[in-house]
Amino acid sequence: MNRLYLFATLAGTRIAVETDEVEAVVKLTEISPVPGMGAHVAGLSALRSRVLTIIDTAALIQGMASPTRDAGLAIIANIAGHSYGLMVDSVSDICRVPEGELPLRGQLDRAWAPYGRAIVEQDGHPWLLVSLASFIDGGGQAQAA
Repeated sequence: MNRLYLFATLAGTRIAVETDEVEAVVKLTEISPVPGMGAHVAGLSALRSRVLTIIDTAALIQGMASPTRDAGLAIIANIAGHSYGLMVDSVSDICRVPEGELPLRGQLDRAWAPYGRAIVEQDGHPWLLVSLASFIDGGGQAQAA
């Protein structure tokens, strides 16, 4: 396999995302809070004349709001016909991984279990392969657990 991956850090963990899921990476400037939403919904933001739901992915993983909630990076994705910005700590690279995906081995932290699919290696380091859709589809279930 020779797929293209985006490499980022989320809640202190190295993650990889297939670029087919990624529309863009942007620096968030203004997020408008939405009353009554779960802690993992940071709020709404505008990007190129459309509204994005901003997901504090660290809140899904760690159970508390991210310290960089008002300014930081977000991976923009269209999931089930809706536009989302999924907050990440940093983005480091986009590249191919000729070795492809490796199966998960050992024990995965329980908080990451709903999101991790496989491992990819880049520069000798393992990166947890996640699907952005899993943060939306599995997010409410993971937080409720």
